[in-house]
Amino acid sequence: METEDIKVLLVDDHEMVRIGLAAVLGTEDGIEVVGEAGSGEEGIRLAQEYNPDVVLMDLVMEGMDGIETTKRLLKLYPECKVIVLTSYLDDEKMYPVIEAGAFSYLLKTSRASEVADAIRAAARGQSVLESQVASKMMNRFRDNAKGEVPAYKELTEREMEVLKLLAQGKSNQDIADQLIIGIKTVKFHVTNILAKLGVEDRTQAAIYAYKNGLAE
Repeated sequence: METEDIKVLLVDDHEMVRIGLAAVLGTEDGIEVVGEAGSGEEGIRLAQEYNPDVVLMDLVMEGMDGIETTKRLLKLYPECKVIVLTSYLDDEKMYPVIEAGAFSYLLKTSRASEVADAIRAAARGQSVLESQVASKMMNRFRDNAKGEVPAYKELTEREMEVLKLLAQGKSNQDIADQLIIGIKTVKFHVTNILAKLGVEDRTQAAIYAYKNGLAE
């Protein structure tokens, strides 16, 4: 008795990525790419049309990002398996999408065969994590188990950069100029830093940075 092909939907806002994935997966036995979406919104619409078994999901897209798309998709189709395929490994994206229900997490540096194997594994109900992702999650789990997780461990790489500059007495405009980001983005990061560190103002954040050896 022949088994049905695994129906896969691609959601990525880069057309060349979708074309490459569709071409590669099209050569794999038992896998059928049923649709390609260039945005999260289109991904939800095509999922309703094709009812895929597995969705390969990019994280950073214009409009609805991969985290929100995953949440909405799994609310509609809880049996669907979302495999994140991204270039990003930072905590502010990785943990939220896993918490949203992503089944597996791969980097775009993965080989084509690894992506195909992850799709087959997902269809069998088995998760696959890229080795760096698994390592970060294990470290986080061990730290939590010991109850020794410093507050600064919750900061993203960008937030750490902002904190170090903040500790040097840099203004928001100085930080924006040095990191080549918008002033609103700097303010957003500063707000997150204060909340995560549990401090009330920039001065306390700077003191925290020096006490924990995060700034010169």
